[in-house]
Amino acid sequence: MHWAGIVNHYRAHLQLDPHAAPITLLEGNTPLIPAPRLAAEIAPGGELYLKYEGLNPTGSFKDRGMTVAVSQATHAGARVTICASTGNTAASAAAYSARAGLRCIVLIPEGKVAAGKIAGALAYGAQAIAVRGSFDDALALVREISMQRPIALVNSINPYRIEGQKTAAFEIVDALGRAPDWLCLPVGNAGNITSYWAGFKQYHAIGKADARPRLLGVQAAGAAPLVLGHAVDRPETIATAIRIGRPARGEEALAAAEESDGRIVAVTDDDILAMWRRLAHEGLWAEPASAAGVAGLAKEVREGRLDPKGKTLVAVLTGHGLKDPDAVTTRAPNMKTIPAEINALSALVEDAELRM
Repeated sequence: MHWAGIVNHYRAHLQLDPHAAPITLLEGNTPLIPAPRLAAEIAPGGELYLKYEGLNPTGSFKDRGMTVAVSQATHAGARVTICASTGNTAASAAAYSARAGLRCIVLIPEGKVAAGKIAGALAYGAQAIAVRGSFDDALALVREISMQRPIALVNSINPYRIEGQKTAAFEIVDALGRAPDWLCLPVGNAGNITSYWAGFKQYHAIGKADARPRLLGVQAAGAAPLVLGHAVDRPETIATAIRIGRPARGEEALAAAEESDGRIVAVTDDDILAMWRRLAHEGLWAEPASAAGVAGLAKEVREGRLDPKGKTLVAVLTGHGLKDPDAVTTRAPNMKTIPAEINALSALVEDAELRM
């Protein structure tokens, strides 16, 4: 069947005005990729799949929620959208607003957003404004301005964002024919873990899944308010997409983890970067934050808190590596330069073969 985007495909399961025309870039339908070699290393005896959300139109899972939020906003007569963002929401809001013919304003924490994400927002025509403060400061500002003016706020506090993002859970069940035993994913502003749980619960309630997974939410140690039990005023992590100290849907995330008999844990930046490199050896280049869910799974197995044997495990890779190319280029070894001579190339090839 021809794929027509998540609103058209899953409309019967979405709380969206029935007269709202879909604003779509044919998002969703992202691959669920088996990773048996990685499973043997970090979750022996388990069956591991990677949900690669970096293949959405703007390179992240945010497109799922944005297509629904912007469809509803357009139907309601909005002419301007606004969001605070660590990058991915900005690019997505800008793209879908452009698709709908709306003006888009994005607020980003100054100096805290990867260049690839700012570039996306600018390319789609958004007005980008840097805030001297954190993401949480930017979110407070957009909340306030959207109450004062007729501007559509499209952050994950918008319920239509949750409606769209829950479709990833539908796709996982549709692909596997069942719910996984565990779902592992990064947690920043906490909208995504909230959305997945809503989707799994809904599919279970209507008989499309015979069970619901346990959730493993994973934060970066330097930005782990849900693990610490209090807000983090100055969150710091290499994983810019989850560098958030006051998650807007934190309480819902904690409730989802508890209801699923799961948990939310933290991993170090070293853990995240090590898994980010390991994922690339599977042929999957994701932005660093995307590796947090898999890193958390590996840590829980390694420390004996999760038994993977006989389990179906799904980890969500939330964004494409092109979102944060500096993460690679600043850590890569210097590129070798040779003269245009076969002997020079042959020597390098021989050295590479010896090191395999």
